[in-house]
Amino acid sequence: MGVYVIKLPDVGEGVAEAELVEWLVEEGKNVREDEVLASVMTDKATVEIPSPVEGKVVWRGPKVGEVVAVGSPIIRLEVDGEGNEAPGAAVEAATREKEAPLADKPSEGDNEDKAEPAKKIEKKPAPAPARSAEAKPSAAKAAARPSAPAKTGLPRPPGEKPLAAPAVRKRALDLGIDLRRVPGSGPAGRITHEDLDAFIESGGGAILRAARAPDMSVKEIKVVGLRRKIAERMAVAKSRIPHITYVDEVDVTALEELRGKLNAERGDRPKLTLLPFLMRAMARAIAEQPEINARYDDDEGVIYQYGGMHMGVATQTDNGLVVPVVRHVEALGLWDCAAELARLAEAARAGSCTREELTGSTITITSLGALGGVVTTPVINHPEVAIVGVNKIRVLPQWDGNGFVPRKMMNLSSSFDHRIIDGWNAAVFVQRIKGLLENPAMIFIED
Repeated sequence: MGVYVIKLPDVGEGVAEAELVEWLVEEGKNVREDEVLASVMTDKATVEIPSPVEGKVVWRGPKVGEVVAVGSPIIRLEVDGEGNEAPGAAVEAATREKEAPLADKPSEGDNEDKAEPAKKIEKKPAPAPARSAEAKPSAAKAAARPSAPAKTGLPRPPGEKPLAAPAVRKRALDLGIDLRRVPGSGPAGRITHEDLDAFIESGGGAILRAARAPDMSVKEIKVVGLRRKIAERMAVAKSRIPHITYVDEVDVTALEELRGKLNAERGDRPKLTLLPFLMRAMARAIAEQPEINARYDDDEGVIYQYGGMHMGVATQTDNGLVVPVVRHVEALGLWDCAAELARLAEAARAGSCTREELTGSTITITSLGALGGVVTTPVINHPEVAIVGVNKIRVLPQWDGNGFVPRKMMNLSSSFDHRIIDGWNAAVFVQRIKGLLENPAMIFIED
């Protein structure tokens, strides 16, 4: 028998490390050749690590959430034959790991040699904590404690505030007891600790505590994988990019009518949403303002302005937000945009997007669909310089010169890198998109 060590492979594109996001095998389990052992993530692409041999898992290295360098051992298998690791290497490595925390710890013998004899101290039992004078019942009061069964209704008229000292109120709050339901035996119906005790002993407190007991649980969730990547990218975007957000209202009544007619006659083609129209409108607007379709390397102080428009589409999945990329939107028609959007959205939600499909965007659009809210402040997908956000469509009254008429209105909430895009240019860009969406026939007119 031998030991076969599997190291983190080079996943390409100059990546030097990756984050372990999931173990798919347990120690002691037998694995087959090509069986997936673990998943690692680099940037936003998840890569599966298969086993090159058949064997038994005898050691798993990094924990979920740890970042591992390329070439580092991640798992060891016991295999038939010699394996690829020298005999005893795995045992020596495990021994070093166990003994490392004890290296600087003095032995008990050393401590005994240096320590002075301890003096024998006689410990006295600690006094029991005393309750406040108000909370401590006397023997006479305890004997006179009310023993009536708990009342399920309110023992006082609606709106009457129960009388009780602050300590009694605090105790009732901690126990989850509604003081309005506790009969008071003190002057003017004042509720005492004895009244609370009687209420609890009669069973009323148990019912109320079960219904109103505070939830003191704390769930610890480690931020790993895609969620950590999202957090890192958002932190970079907000800390390094001075955002300017511009919001404008768009009348999409005519666009929605056109979309409905095209969908009614689409045949086998994918259903049109608003996004393909927006993509085509943005392609027209960017042809007039190419500085919007760019990436800014703020470390080098260089702007890369692209001729091709590679549209990132923010997509919500069960695992978090990913941004698949529709490439060369400037060369795609309306139905082509719809088909590529549908394909990438399905792949993103299934977690099957390739690295190439998740990188290289030059501008991004984001939409929350029917949940889009009235106004949003989208965060730029660093290192891009612009993002266009779609808000929900609402039917609102609009003045047409003679009276108010119902129109389908939608806000575009767009953010720009103010280091690169001036406010005037941002407004011109959004106004151009607005004009095209409000007059959708213009989207299809070739210059």
